[in-house]
Amino acid sequence: MSKPMTFRPHFLSIALPAALLAALAAPSPGTAADGLERAAQRGKLVAAVAYPLPEYRGGMKFRTPESLDSVLLADLSKRLGAPLATVRSSASQVAPQLAAGKADLAVLAVGAAPAPGMTLVPTGYLAAPMAIMRTDTDIKRWEHLKGRKVCLSEGGLYAGTLAAKYGAIEIVQRAPADSLLAVRTGACDAAVHDSAMLEELIRLPEWKKFSARLPAGPAVQLAFLLPAADTAGAALLRKAAAQWKSSGFLEQSMKTAVRHIAFEVYLDQDVPDCH
Repeated sequence: MSKPMTFRPHFLSIALPAALLAALAAPSPGTAADGLERAAQRGKLVAAVAYPLPEYRGGMKFRTPESLDSVLLADLSKRLGAPLATVRSSASQVAPQLAAGKADLAVLAVGAAPAPGMTLVPTGYLAAPMAIMRTDTDIKRWEHLKGRKVCLSEGGLYAGTLAAKYGAIEIVQRAPADSLLAVRTGACDAAVHDSAMLEELIRLPEWKKFSARLPAGPAVQLAFLLPAADTAGAALLRKAAAQWKSSGFLEQSMKTAVRHIAFEVYLDQDVPDCH
């Protein structure tokens, strides 16, 4: 068997303009440093995210996360030359966290305008819930999930929503690979994850038998949030987002993550697909 692949985000090596570097390096006279200025000065970027990735320990199985937030933050960290740290947040927590200086910025999936005093910078990535099942499933509509076992990942966006909306029995797994493996072995009737990820996954030949789907639900955008006063930081984020889009970085990062997730499922599938 070939050696397991290691997920290494491919960063864009685009130099920051000298003027922007100067803005990040020193605050304006008489004012305190804000957000990304402060991060560059201290040499540490603190980002608020919905799901901080668990620290990897020896012997753990590597698991690729569902969200691309860690990939984008890693690229941003490299641009700033500041190591990354993360704190847990949510749509209701992020404004006070930023106001209190507990984080320099946040990256969250949002479906509404930001709270007063915050700036929202879209990353260009949209996430929508989608379900996949065995092709011989009798689940044809979202309403058919009532009373059925549905696997999700704890780092995803949809835990709690399917039980509340459709009466599904949610089985929350550590990561997408664990959720998808449970569908292949019959432990779950369906798996619900980001539609872009699942659409890419079921193109793979080995997923043909598990390519039945429910149509994607409403999409939300993955976006950066930061204090409105941090105009230099907002300019940097807008520039980064534009480069991610024009270079295809977002799409390629998603496809790379899917390949790794599929390989993680392959390595762990020590029992046949459920028949």
